[in-house]
Amino acid sequence: MFVARSIAADHKDLIHDVSYDFHGRRMATCSSDQSVKVWDKSDNGEWNCTASWKTHSGSVWRVTWAHPEFGQVLASCSFDRTAAVWEEIVGESNDKQRGLSHWIKRTTLVDSRTSVTDVKFAPKHMGLMLTTCSADGVVRIYEAPDVMNLSQWSLQHEISCKLRCSCISWSPSSSRAHAPMIAVGSDDSNSSYSGKVHIYEYIENTRKYAKAEHLMTVTDPVHDIAFAPNLGRSFHVLAIATKDLRIFKLIPMRREVTAGSSGPTKLQVQIVAQFDNHNSQVWRVSWNISSTLLASSGDDGCVRLWKANYMDNWKCTAILRGDGSPVAGSSSQAAVPSTAGGPQHAPLQASSAGRKKAQLMPG
Repeated sequence: MFVARSIAADHKDLIHDVSYDFHGRRMATCSSDQSVKVWDKSDNGEWNCTASWKTHSGSVWRVTWAHPEFGQVLASCSFDRTAAVWEEIVGESNDKQRGLSHWIKRTTLVDSRTSVTDVKFAPKHMGLMLTTCSADGVVRIYEAPDVMNLSQWSLQHEISCKLRCSCISWSPSSSRAHAPMIAVGSDDSNSSYSGKVHIYEYIENTRKYAKAEHLMTVTDPVHDIAFAPNLGRSFHVLAIATKDLRIFKLIPMRREVTAGSSGPTKLQVQIVAQFDNHNSQVWRVSWNISSTLLASSGDDGCVRLWKANYMDNWKCTAILRGDGSPVAGSSSQAAVPSTAGGPQHAPLQASSAGRKKAQLMPG
């Protein structure tokens, strides 16, 4: 049974994103009020705002945490055409109170000519790398060559997607059998372009990213996209939030490796599940850490939890309203693994309608 907890976030405008750190003990929110807030979970389960600052000169669309191996580091992106990297600096050693820590801006990335719509850190095993996508259809990948100096970032790759970009997700696989891979979604409303999801793979020979696949069946605007944690699988699982919820399986095909071969891996694309239960636009998708549970939120004001059985058949196991209460008649009492392990782990309610309160499940 999930326990809901409402937080008076005190943002002065729509909240666009909620992001948990690796351990699920810290949370960041961002809003059209141009600010980011950081929240810490106390021992009694209460969430307390420990930092709040104006980050951009436009709406802040997304906020994301780096792996704690690199310190307490946040990245944000905005309508003001920039992305920014923030680091928490703790006070002197004689400062007993954690509240004396403060966040400082380490860098501003200004390469985009249009709104920066998403920002994500690459998987930890790739080092400290940051990816942005923007409305000009370009994905940019930056690297901090010295993790002790976060004011220095170099632009490593620019991928032109030819379509307005809305969201990105890294494949988390650390297997040597899988090259680095990134999925890009587009919310371009031009229906003449089929295939609103593109998959890019890093090619070692050319040291560039090349398009491995595009999902022709996704023709509606894409609002969110998320690779499932890999956990040793030989294939990838990708969740997509569009006018409905879709789950795809991407299976790398074996290929003859010839001298000078530099093409991306061919992927066999299978749609595993498609649900229109929200009866409206789906705005966010989020996996738990073991990839056994998927959460989606939509304009119906509900968070829905999805689980696959041993036959790989997906079904809805719980429906929660924005305030966390179960929907009458739903199978919300079904056995659902605890997601208290943290983050990516907790369903998040964020829609175009916005909320001035952050809605969290579970507590």
